Amino acid sequence: MEFNEIADGLPDPVRKAWERSLTNGRAAMSRRALIRAAGLVAGAGTLAACGIPPAKSSGTGEATAGPDDSDSDKVVDFSNWPLYIDVDPADESKRPTLDAFTAATGVKVKYTEDINDNVEFFGKVKPQLAAGQETGRDLMVLTDWMAGRMIRLGWAQRLNPANLTHAITNLENRYRAPDWDPNRLYSYPWSGIQVVVAYNRKATQGKAVTSVAQLLDDPELKGRVTFLSEMRDTIGMVLLSLGKDPAKFTAADYDAAIERVQKAVDNKQIRKFTGNDYGQELSSGDIAACIAWGGDLIQLKADNPDIEFVIPAEGYVASTDNLLVPARAKHKKNAELLIDFYYRQSVAAQLTAGINYVSPVAGIKDELAKLAPEVAENPLVLPTPEMAAQVHVFRSLTEAEESDFEEKFSKLIGA
Repeated sequence: MEFNEIADGLPDPVRKAWERSLTNGRAAMSRRALIRAAGLVAGAGTLAACGIPPAKSSGTGEATAGPDDSDSDKVVDFSNWPLYIDVDPADESKRPTLDAFTAATGVKVKYTEDINDNVEFFGKVKPQLAAGQETGRDLMVLTDWMAGRMIRLGWAQRLNPANLTHAITNLENRYRAPDWDPNRLYSYPWSGIQVVVAYNRKATQGKAVTSVAQLLDDPELKGRVTFLSEMRDTIGMVLLSLGKDPAKFTAADYDAAIERVQKAVDNKQIRKFTGNDYGQELSSGDIAACIAWGGDLIQLKADNPDIEFVIPAEGYVASTDNLLVPARAKHKKNAELLIDFYYRQSVAAQLTAGINYVSPVAGIKDELAKLAPEVAENPLVLPTPEMAAQVHVFRSLTEAEESDFEEKFSKLIGA
């Protein structure tokens, strides 16, 4: 469905808000600005090791479904990260794509920006899910490793394909078979997150920074380098630099990557490990180079043309944030309809123009070019085929690995 087809069917106030959001644009702030990364890293291992009980089930291994009130109660409760949806520049309390969904389906969205990090949010919903109770949420967005944990515990409901025709058709092939949800039976991506090398050309006096090895070893960068405090992103990139595949690495490979980074910490090559707060320091030149999230770099480079990004020759790691329907959700069908709405190409283009993260929806370039031509040409948003061929994913961990690996990484970064 084209943008004009959706817009023509919207009530006048909704249509005008949608159009304003397209024509005025918005400087997107990454949702990762809100991650309290130290808390995430410190807490992940603890939760993995605490013997969480599986959800009460029907005996089939599936999460227990409660009554679905969708047909009689036209509402959906949607929990997401802050600053992770398109807004109307004239009134940032309005979210044009959600308003368009309500206009198209009659389903009202109670949208709550209450996910600040995966572990903290998991702690909020764990007591209800473990007790087989509903959480007050019909739809939530979690990063792939946490989404995998929810599925493994039986706390995510299997989705009904009959309500997901656009999603089934338009999902990009590279997102169809993650090892934690091989057939996308329980989840669909909200967006993709790319991890790359970034540097400030002025701070490096014109010298390019092209590899993780250079970040770890180049004496001209000593004390002016940061890595990310998300374990899978930092260690994934280091594994690649060591010639190891993050999708297949062993415990010995992991330990070698930890040792490699520890050496750079000990000799003061790495200044610190950061969440999103590397952005200001990179832009000012206080740090010269770093591991960075692609979605951040779009705005950083718009504000400072000296900011550059590089895909190392050995490739880069990427992850996804994913839509899940939790066990006992009261409006499962309405949640599925909302997932499917965001897989319409014109709606996906609108969302992508608003948040500047990678869309999991195939074939949106033409629609995105109508809304934001510069975003449509940015490989950090729509990767080129060559760039997409270099992507790697960090494999799912066993419960024992998750506890061990997170503990080692927390010790490394001082969390």
